[in-house]
Amino acid sequence: MARKILMTIAAMFVVSIVAFAAKPKFEFIFQKANFAGSWTMDRGRSFGLPGNMNQTMTVTQKDDQIEVETKLIQPGNERVQKDTYILDGKEHDFTPPVPPNAPANQPPPKGKRTATWLPSGNGITVTDITTSETPKGPATTQIVRKWTLSGQNELVIDMYVDNPNGSFEAKRIFKRS
Repeated sequence: MARKILMTIAAMFVVSIVAFAAKPKFEFIFQKANFAGSWTMDRGRSFGLPGNMNQTMTVTQKDDQIEVETKLIQPGNERVQKDTYILDGKEHDFTPPVPPNAPANQPPPKGKRTATWLPSGNGITVTDITTSETPKGPATTQIVRKWTLSGQNELVIDMYVDNPNGSFEAKRIFKRS
């Protein structure tokens, strides 16, 4: 009888190892975060943005694709930026927005984007590398965003920017609207 119990335990152990190897990113353990919804930035707790800027976002999410519509609001200036994040860890071409202060004859920037789930599934990272033509030659910027949901039903976006003019970070905290 003891031998039968040991054989059963050993078989369960082998099955567990095989299941673990088939899903190396713990996808079977963690449920991925759902960012879908309308979000309003908490200006008082966010930093690294122009002092008079507010933001709202509408996020739709289906499987490993997230669509984002961000409304950037400043006095006398409101614009909408749309983004798509494909969370497969592969590099994808995308069209970055033209900077608001870019000369009219400047060619639009070009971009490469990589987006992936955090190992625990509770957030994502998005890395954008953009190249713009300037009078001094090409200028490359890297932006890394980390999205996570907090326990207070808040969306926290940490952003790290490196460009020819220097580096900075920003944090935006959004509440569901």
